[in-house]
Amino acid sequence: MEQKKKHPNGLIAAALANMGERFGFYTMMAILVLFLSAKFGLSEKDAGLIYSTFYFGIYALALIGGIIADRTRNYKGTILVGLILMTAGYAILSIPTEITLDNKVVMLTFTCLALFVIALGNGLFKGNLQALVGQMYDRGGYSSTERDAGFTLFYMFINIGSMFAPFVAPSIREWWLREHGFSYDGKLPELCHKFLEGTGMGQEQMVAFQKLANDATLDGTVTNLQTFATDYLQVFNTGFHYSFAVAIATMVISLVIFIKNKNKFPDPGQKTADAKTAQTAEMDPAEVRQRIFALAAVMAVVIFFWFSFHQNGLTLTYFARDFINLDYFKDSLGFSMTPEQFQSFNPFFVVTMAPVVLAFFTILSKRGIQISTPMKISIGMGLAALGFVIMTIGSQGLPLLSEVKMNPAILTPDVMPAPWLLVGTYFVLTIAELFISPLGLSFVSQVAPPKLQGLMQGMWLLATGLGNQLLFIGAILYQDIAIWLTWMVFVVVCLISMGIMLSMRKWLNRVTG
Repeated sequence: MEQKKKHPNGLIAAALANMGERFGFYTMMAILVLFLSAKFGLSEKDAGLIYSTFYFGIYALALIGGIIADRTRNYKGTILVGLILMTAGYAILSIPTEITLDNKVVMLTFTCLALFVIALGNGLFKGNLQALVGQMYDRGGYSSTERDAGFTLFYMFINIGSMFAPFVAPSIREWWLREHGFSYDGKLPELCHKFLEGTGMGQEQMVAFQKLANDATLDGTVTNLQTFATDYLQVFNTGFHYSFAVAIATMVISLVIFIKNKNKFPDPGQKTADAKTAQTAEMDPAEVRQRIFALAAVMAVVIFFWFSFHQNGLTLTYFARDFINLDYFKDSLGFSMTPEQFQSFNPFFVVTMAPVVLAFFTILSKRGIQISTPMKISIGMGLAALGFVIMTIGSQGLPLLSEVKMNPAILTPDVMPAPWLLVGTYFVLTIAELFISPLGLSFVSQVAPPKLQGLMQGMWLLATGLGNQLLFIGAILYQDIAIWLTWMVFVVVCLISMGIMLSMRKWLNRVTG
C-alpha cells in the first residue's frame, strides 16, 4: 500500500499564491491609517472608522465570495477574479493625487472606492482558497491533528511575504522624501494640515511645528511655513502612493503562481469517487444544523479576539507614532524606526514561531496528550489578554494624547517607552494568533458540512470582519481616555471571550467527534 504523504501536494502552492494578498494586506495594515491621516488630515477617530470599515469589508465580503463559489461550483474561477480585482484596487491607490480644500471630499471618496475594490477582490479570493486547502485534507483522509498542522504551515508560509511589506512601504516614502530635500517625521503631516487650514494652532504647537519643519528640511532653516507645509504633504503622500504600487507587483506574482498551479488544487464543485466524501456529502439534516450551530458559537466568540488583535494596525500603530521612542536605537545601532516597521514583527513571529507551536503540539500528541481545537482557541484568548496586560503596564504614567498634541514638549525621550514594549506585545499576540487563526480555519474546514465549505469559510471571515468593524472603538478610546485604560479594555474583552469559550468546549468536542 502506498504510504500517505504527510501533507497534500498543493499546500505550498496554495500558500505561495496567497503571499501576494498577504503582502498587500500588511502594506495596508502598516500604512493605511497613517496614510489617511497624512493625506486628508483626518483625526484618529475618522481614520479609524474608515480603517475598521475597510477591514470589515475585506472579511465580510468573503461571505459573498463563498456564496458565489458554492452556487456556481467554480471556486478556482472565483479566486482568479478576486486576484484580478485586488490588483486593480492597488493600481488605483498607487496614482498620486494632490489634495486641496476644494477636492478633499471627492478624493477621499475615490480612495474609499479603491479600498472597496480591494475588499471585494479579497472576499472572492480568501475564503475560497482556504476552502480548497480544506478539501485537500478531506480528500486525502488526513486526521484532525494533521489538518491543524497543515493549516498552521499554510498560515506560516503566507506570512513570509508579509514580513517585508512594513519595511518596503516606509523605505519608498523616505526615499521619495530625501529626493525632494526632506526627512521623515510622522508628527508633521497633522501639523501641516492644521497650519494650512488655519484651525487655531496654539503657541506651543507653532513652536513645535517650526522646530520639526527645520529638522525635516535637509537644506536649511524653513523661512516660509506655508510653502513648507504644502510641499511636505505633497511629497510625503506621493511616497505613500508609490508604496501601494509595490503591492501590484506581488499580486501579479500571486496570479502567475495560482494559474500555473491551478490543476494541483481540488475543486469542491466536482464530484469525487472517494467513498468517504460521497458518504458525507449527504449528511443528516440534524447533524448539519448541529455543526452550523457549533460554528456560529465559535465565530461569535472570535469576533472579540479580532476586535482586540487587529488593533495592531490601528491604535498600536498610533501608539508607535505618538509615544514610542523611535530613536531608541539611533546611538547604538545607527538607525531610527518608523511606526510602520512594527507591523513586520507579527508576520516574523508567525513564520518563526509556527514551527515551535507545531512541535509543541506534536510532542504532546506523542505523549498521548490531545488538546482539542476549542481548547487551543481558549488558550489563545488568554494569551491575547496577556499581550494587552503588557501594554497596560508599559503605558503607566503616559499623558493623554490630547495633552501631547497641545504641548509636544511634555513627551521627552526619558518618558517615552522603548520599542521593546511593542515588540514584546506583538510576540505574545502572535502566539495567541497561532492558537486561534489557523486552528480556527482548520476547525471550520473539519466541522462545515461538505456542501457548505465555501459558505462556512466565508462565515468565519465574516466573524473576523465584524470584529474589525468594531476596531474604531479602539480609536475613540485611544483619543479620549488614558492610554493604559485603553489597553485594559482589551484585556477584559479577551478574558471574557476565553471564559465563554471554555464553557462551550465540551459541547464543541462532541460535535467535532
